[in-house]
Amino acid sequence: MIFEEIKDILAENLDLDPNTIEMTSDLATDLGADSLDAIDIVMSLEDQYGIEVPDSAIENMKTVEDIVNFIENSDAAK
Repeated sequence: MIFEEIKDILAENLDLDPNTIEMTSDLATDLGADSLDAIDIVMSLEDQYGIEVPDSAIENMKTVEDIVNFIENSDAAK
């Protein structure tokens, strides 16, 4: 499941317990991600799924659900 994979990526990049990450978690407010973390997360997503995440999509990724939806709608999930 993509959500579980995303949780693992976020937990590793943000040094968090994956069990604390929910679909509704806000990346900055709830998980403490800053702009440098965002770059690391995007690079991990690109490596994991073999995709390129455009800057315009990054700006719209505020919650874990936003990331999951992006991956599910990309060619990587098909």
